[in-house]
Order: sequence, then structure tokens, then C-alpha cells
Amino acid sequence: MSFLPAKDRQYLESKGLNFDEVIDGQQKGIVIKGFKLPPGRYDTEQADILILLPSCYPDAPPDMFYLQPWVKLLPGLKYPTAADQPLVFNSQKWQRWSRHNNEWRLGTDGIWTMLKRIENALEVAA
Repeated sequence: MSFLPAKDRQYLESKGLNFDEVIDGQQKGIVIKGFKLPPGRYDTEQADILILLPSCYPDAPPDMFYLQPWVKLLPGLKYPTAADQPLVFNSQKWQRWSRHNNEWRLGTDGIWTMLKRIENALEVAA
């Protein structure tokens, strides 16, 4: 059974993204598989993205996002700022990207907003 709002599912499907809805204990998350990372920025070309959804989503925004495998910036192979802490979800250790969402627009934003925030964070990471 799906817990993701229909608008969000339709958006992800329309973009051709391979995703799973995962429940781990009391937490619900969306795992987007094989997300392409910005070329030449990281030590891998793609990663799975985990977005944890708060219990009152979409009225409340997702906060951070998580990557698997863990990625490092090129050159130098260092972790991006505020992206060096783990989270265990569904028996996997995810790389937490601490990027807080303070601009959520109730009734307007959805998973598409979070994905744009993630794309931007991956582009500008230092």
C-alpha cells in the first residue's frame, strides 16, 4: 500500500525515476534509485537518495536527505560540509546531508520541491 500522495507518485513516475516507498519502524521514506549526480563533482556517478517523510507530510516538509553509497567531492575526496554523519534506515547506513527546509509552502510544495532542493545541494556542495 502506498503512503505517498498521488501527486508525488505521478511526478516521480513522469520523470522516469525508479523509486520505492519504504517503512522502517515508525519512519517512512522514499528511496530514489540510481539518481545521477552532477558530472565530475563526486567520486561516483550516481547514488540512491533517501527522503524521510514526516508523519504529517505533505503539510510539513521533509528536512534532510541521505545518500547511499556515501560520496566525496572531487578533487580531494573530502565529504561535503554537513554531510559526514550516518543514519541507519532499512538496515543500511546512509550519508546524512544536513540541509534544512524552512521555505515549505503548504498546499503548493511536494516531492518535486524536495528533489529540486537536493539537485541544488548536490551542485553547490563544498
